[in-house]
Amino acid sequence: MIDPLLLLQSQDPVALRDEIQRILVTNGLDRTCYSKILDYTVELFESNGLGVDYYGYHNIIHELEVTYVALLGAQWESLHGKFVKEDFPYLFVAALFHDYDPKKTADKPHEEDAVKFVLTDKKLHSLLRDAGIDENLIAALILRTTYPWTDQISLTVEKNIDEYLSRSNITNYDDSKKEHFRNLGWFLSVADRIGGYALGDFAKAMEMAQKNAHALAWHPYYIVRRSVSYFEDLLNNDAEMCQRVLRSLPKEMRKNFMDNVLSFMKLREQEIQIEASLVYDNAKFVSTIELMPRRRDPDFIKTLTQIHEELPLPLQFKKEEFAESVMNPYTILNTLRLGNENGPIVGFAKGGPLEGYKLRPGISDPNYGISNTVFLEPIAIRMGYWGQRGGREMRLLFAMQAQAKGYKYLASFALRDVISSRVQRGEQIEFTKPFNPERWDYYRIRL
Repeated sequence: MIDPLLLLQSQDPVALRDEIQRILVTNGLDRTCYSKILDYTVELFESNGLGVDYYGYHNIIHELEVTYVALLGAQWESLHGKFVKEDFPYLFVAALFHDYDPKKTADKPHEEDAVKFVLTDKKLHSLLRDAGIDENLIAALILRTTYPWTDQISLTVEKNIDEYLSRSNITNYDDSKKEHFRNLGWFLSVADRIGGYALGDFAKAMEMAQKNAHALAWHPYYIVRRSVSYFEDLLNNDAEMCQRVLRSLPKEMRKNFMDNVLSFMKLREQEIQIEASLVYDNAKFVSTIELMPRRRDPDFIKTLTQIHEELPLPLQFKKEEFAESVMNPYTILNTLRLGNENGPIVGFAKGGPLEGYKLRPGISDPNYGISNTVFLEPIAIRMGYWGQRGGREMRLLFAMQAQAKGYKYLASFALRDVISSRVQRGEQIEFTKPFNPERWDYYRIRL
C-alpha cells in the first residue's frame, strides 16, 4: 500500500487517482464504470480551469483528497458494521462532485450547482446508470456538505435533502435507510473538512489556508484567526462525527490533523502577542528606503526571501529570480522595520518598470511599452504583522519613490473591495481589470 502521507503531501492527481482506484477494487468496486466516472471527473475539472493550476482551495486535488479520505474512512467503518458495501459508490461519486461548479464565479462551493450538474449531465447520467447509482441519493449527500451548517441554513438544506431521499426508490419508504443516508452525508461533510489537513505537514496545511483565503478574497490578516475558528467549529459543533471520522483514519493521519490544528492555534497566540506588544508597548513601524549596499547583503536578501515565501503562490512575483530582482538598480524597494530604521524587518514593498513583468492573461494595459508606469508587487508582511497599517505606509512610500524616478502611473493588484474603498477616498484609479473567482483585481493609478 502506498504511504498516504507521502502520496497526498505530493498533491499528485495521477497518484491520487490510482490510489482511489485501488481502494475501490479492494472493496469490490472493480467494474470499468467506476474508472470511467473517476476519469470523467478529472477531465471535467481540468477542462474547466479547476485542475492543479487553479490556485483555489476547491480544485481537483481537493476533490480527490476528500474522495480518498471518505473511502479510506468508509473502509474502516464497513469492517465495524457501520457502513455496507452499497454505500461505497455513493460516497465515491458524491465526494468527487461535491464542489463541482463549471460556472464558478467565486471559490466558495455552491452545492446547488453541483447537484444540478449531477442531475442534468447526460454523460454522467449514463455512467451512473451503468453503475446502478441513484442520482437522487448523490444529490442528498452533496447537499449535506453545505458549510457553514448553521441553524437557518441547515433547516433549508435538510428540507431539500428530504425531498431527494423521498424521490429515491431505495429510501422513499424506508425511514431507517433515510437516516442512514443522512449520517452518510454527515460523514462526508466532516471528511470534506478534515480532508487534506490530515494528509500532510503544517506547510501543506498553511498552503491550503492561503489558497482558501486568496480565492475567497480574504485579507491576510484573517487567515490564521479564521482557520482557528474553522477548526473550533469542527471540533466542537461536529464533535461526534469528527471523532468518528478521525478514528476511521490511520494513526499517522490523525496525528497530522491534530498537529496542524495545534499549529494554527499556536500561530494565533503569536499574533495576539505581537498585537499586544504593538498596542501596549507602543512599538512602532518604520518604513525605510533600502540603498544598494544593503540590498546586496546575503542576509538581507535571505530575510526578504523568507517573507516573500509567506505570500500565496500567485502573488510571488519574480520568485525564480528574487535575489537578482532585489539587487537590480531599476528595482524600487523599501522595508517595514520594527522600532527604527535598523530594526528587524517585518515586511517590504518591491517593484519596477511594468515592462519587466509578465502579467496574467487578460490584462491589456495600454501603458505597457511606454515606460511611464511602475508595477508594485503585492506587499509582503510577516505573518502576525498584518492589519497594523504597515502595508499602507510602505505603499505610500513606494509611490513617492516611483514619482521621484519620473513615473507617471503605478499599477498593481489589490482586493476588489480595497480598490473600491480607495476610489471612494478620492484616489485617481483610472483603470481596473477584474478577475474572478478570487476578486484580486489589476488596477492603475495616476501618481
